[in-house]
Amino acid sequence: MKKGILGSNVVTQVGLLVHDIEKTAQVYADFLGVAKPEIKVTDVIEKSQAKYKGSPTKARAKLAFFKVGEGLDIELIEPDHEPSTWREDLNRKGEGVHHIAFQIKGMKEKVADLQKENMPLVQSGEYTGGRYAYVDANRDLKVLIELLEND
Repeated sequence: MKKGILGSNVVTQVGLLVHDIEKTAQVYADFLGVAKPEIKVTDVIEKSQAKYKGSPTKARAKLAFFKVGEGLDIELIEPDHEPSTWREDLNRKGEGVHHIAFQIKGMKEKVADLQKENMPLVQSGEYTGGRYAYVDANRDLKVLIELLEND
């Protein structure tokens, strides 16, 4: 495997899939001794341009973010029932860790480099101020990797 493939070794986020974001966010807030964060909903397909396994998807999710360190978030994700990596993994594996995320530059190049390492692109999309990509690194790294690129 190519060394330093992402150009970053700093984890910025750990994403967890949940069935009930309101309940789980309150449990995390109580555990961490912080206020329950605002729960946001991902953008509609017209804005997100989301693709799952190469095809457009209307999938959306509720998200809650907890700052738990210098530049590190715990992200809670409650997906809707449209096709997505979130829904597939929640149905298949249940609640728990979905991904670890890295802030990167050069999304297209990084995705291409990872694909050359047999880490296929699973889902991608846009968000206000940037873009994301989920790459299946389960074979080698035992987890999905999320790439985050901000403008």
